[in-house]
Amino acid sequence: MVVFRAVAQQLSFRKAAEELYLTQPAVSLQIKALEEDLRVQLFDRTGSRVALTAAGKTLLNYGEQVNALLQQAEEEIAAMGGELAGQLALGASTTIAQYVLPRLLAEFLGQYPRVQLSLMSGNTERIVEAVVRHEIALGFIEGPSRSKDLREEPFLADELVLIVPAAHEWAEREHITTAELSSFPMLMRERGSGTRRVVEMALERHDVKPASLRIAMELDSTEAIKSAVDAGLGVGFVSKWAIAKDARTGTSFRIVDVNGLRVQRQFLMVFAAGLEPQGVVQEFRRFLMARAAMRDATEVRRRRGA
Repeated sequence: MVVFRAVAQQLSFRKAAEELYLTQPAVSLQIKALEEDLRVQLFDRTGSRVALTAAGKTLLNYGEQVNALLQQAEEEIAAMGGELAGQLALGASTTIAQYVLPRLLAEFLGQYPRVQLSLMSGNTERIVEAVVRHEIALGFIEGPSRSKDLREEPFLADELVLIVPAAHEWAEREHITTAELSSFPMLMRERGSGTRRVVEMALERHDVKPASLRIAMELDSTEAIKSAVDAGLGVGFVSKWAIAKDARTGTSFRIVDVNGLRVQRQFLMVFAAGLEPQGVVQEFRRFLMARAAMRDATEVRRRRGA
């Protein structure tokens, strides 16, 4: 069933093989053997396309139910001994996966070593899709999900700032105007990215149309934007979380204030609507919200003391 679920979720024998660290022929043989045992075809293999048949969809539905029951049993048995255990499947958009979650996950696993954690990374659209398809229990995204099938909870504040090369003519200025943003090559995240969506929405509120920007490159990660700025290929917006370490260690780019423009957002936690998280998932949710509240309180104290 493990191999079948992997192929059914990925709808790709190659991707399932990579996920399971098996060869593609080995995956194909196991699926063939399962189909022979059940005397039905589970996948429609038309050309390069793989799709579930009606029998395959039925088996996947029962397989997911069995997997959920096994996880519940593991959690309840662990709870009898006063421990928290079970599988925790998470997904996060790139910025959150790289810069926000690692320390939080390390702390959580330090408290609950029997939890088995997996973390998927992708842009906001990919993470939303994974939650809707129940591939992961919780998703963390950088912009609105736009899905009626999900519930959203803000868990951390963020701000996007404009960075330019250290030698750029804007680097020593106190601020620039929004109109000037169209005068230099702009580096943007790819379409489907929550970061791009938030930047475009903020600019449009200041009458800067995305079409007016000189978009030089579309890049699939914040690190790629930082490297491109460093190389002098343009200017771009990145999360403050993504440059916190750079600010401490020194960097070859500068943050430039755009007069009147504040690109603020909330990182969001998303999960399936109608399903209240339970067990390990609920405990991790509580853990994150408690850490977020502690950070907010620290920020308030810092501002009062400033």
